[in-house]
Amino acid sequence: MLGFIGLLLLILLALPMLGVAGAWLIPSASSWASFIHLGQTVMPQYLAQSALLAVGVGVGVILLGAGAAATVTLFEFPLRRHFEWLLLLPLAMPAYVLAYAYTDALQYSGPIQTTLRHIFGLKGALWPDVRSLPAAIVLFVLTLYPYVYLLTRAALADRGVELMEAARLLGAGFWRRVFEVALPLARPAIAAGLALVMMETLADYGVGAFFGLNTFSTGIFKAWLVLNDVLAAAQLASVLMLVVGLLLWLERRAQRRMRFTNTRTGRKTAADSHPVRLQKGLAIFAFTLCALPVCIGFVLPVLWLVRQIWHEATYSELQLPLKAFGQWAWNSFSLAALAALLAAILATLLAFGLRTQHWAQGKIHSKYTNQMMVGLARVASLSYAIPGGIIAIGILIPLGIWQNQFPQWGISVWVTGSISGMIYAYLVRFSAVAVQTMEAGYAQISPHLDETARLLGHNRWQLLPRVHLPLLRKSLVAATLLVFVDVMKELPATLILRPFGSDTLAVMAYQFARDERLAEAALPSMAIVLVGLIPVLLLSRALRPTQCQTNLEMSAICAN
Repeated sequence: MLGFIGLLLLILLALPMLGVAGAWLIPSASSWASFIHLGQTVMPQYLAQSALLAVGVGVGVILLGAGAAATVTLFEFPLRRHFEWLLLLPLAMPAYVLAYAYTDALQYSGPIQTTLRHIFGLKGALWPDVRSLPAAIVLFVLTLYPYVYLLTRAALADRGVELMEAARLLGAGFWRRVFEVALPLARPAIAAGLALVMMETLADYGVGAFFGLNTFSTGIFKAWLVLNDVLAAAQLASVLMLVVGLLLWLERRAQRRMRFTNTRTGRKTAADSHPVRLQKGLAIFAFTLCALPVCIGFVLPVLWLVRQIWHEATYSELQLPLKAFGQWAWNSFSLAALAALLAAILATLLAFGLRTQHWAQGKIHSKYTNQMMVGLARVASLSYAIPGGIIAIGILIPLGIWQNQFPQWGISVWVTGSISGMIYAYLVRFSAVAVQTMEAGYAQISPHLDETARLLGHNRWQLLPRVHLPLLRKSLVAATLLVFVDVMKELPATLILRPFGSDTLAVMAYQFARDERLAEAALPSMAIVLVGLIPVLLLSRALRPTQCQTNLEMSAICAN
């Protein structure tokens, strides 16, 4: 029975990715012609802009994320303890929300340029248009650097300070200790964080569509909605999925290398090493390096959104959005809550199956059951790296084939433009978040407890409710909240699969911004940011008592 359930879940989770890859096997002259046309016209631009965007963001997050992590871990300067968690705040700000806020503030007709032109008597634009590739790179760096920051800080926290002091005692200078001791120690973590950042950048649709960029994500939507060719869109998506798979392989490789031997014994004593205290100019530089991303990436955009909501709330044109806000919030909350609950249940059962593989040894088909559970975990991990738009297209392609072969079943009614289809896409996309969190929680439970329960007469299924769940409460809550927040922010899959009248906060923020109604976009955007603060606060709380190993797939939470 367990093997059958595992096989069914494996098929359901893998179906969207198989559907995208299988688009090449469907004979369609028009789709092939569309793909050739795209290859001859816009494909080079898709490749160029996507590559420039990914490389620019990668360089930026390495400089900012790794620099901030090394600064707060290795050095002592004013407010260092506060910056340890303040640097996580931009993690709550979706890139598309940051794009809306800065576009509204800095555009030609915005209040800042208008005021400056009025005061100084200037004419014309005072700076280049915000909607550009360089601006998109800056926005992505500001929202994604916490991935590299978290992983680098986790790598440096355990041994970085001690090795820096050992190098000092051996006569190494300050900058030599930084560049030849500390940063090489964090190199695998930086590489893993960089791969995750590049996957998130390539998967983004909101910023690319709003700024008018020609990237793979926006090209997939154009092929589908403009050319009206789902297969051509899937073929483009398969190219992007191949790139994402390569990045994921590199990230896994870096994860395997991120192992360092800890030779310390006993508790930390007063004789242990301390961060190097910076003086004068270096202290000011360290403070500025940590303060700028927090202010530019979180504080100023939040203040601007609050200002827009306060300033525009009395205007008549906002009455409809204010009245409809409750419905959008309820749609977002109900979808996120249901998806989070189902993902938590799925993750618990999967993590439990992986934990208790050995209990099935000696039974019929136990070998195949264990292999299925391991395979399911790998598929779930891969799905988190796949963009939501690709998953939605991967759902629609096999569904269309099934509907053509068996029209009497009417299965498309249950998936296309329905709540069930959206929940299915969310589970495929975000089940890895819950699985990784539950596995992190299980890693803290001694296997001896399982053997003790077994000796006391508990069978395999009594072990979960009586022993594991009471010890996994925090991990279960963390997994549920993380999926909840991710679903609240999800845009591409929701845009494709949502039924009529089921708009969410993310969809409405995007639509208002697309229609140049940025003032109305401020209210749903602010709601998304406030919800996004939940995992950030949990993470900052978890990092205070111990320096936990940060999970590479989630970027983000220590289940403690």
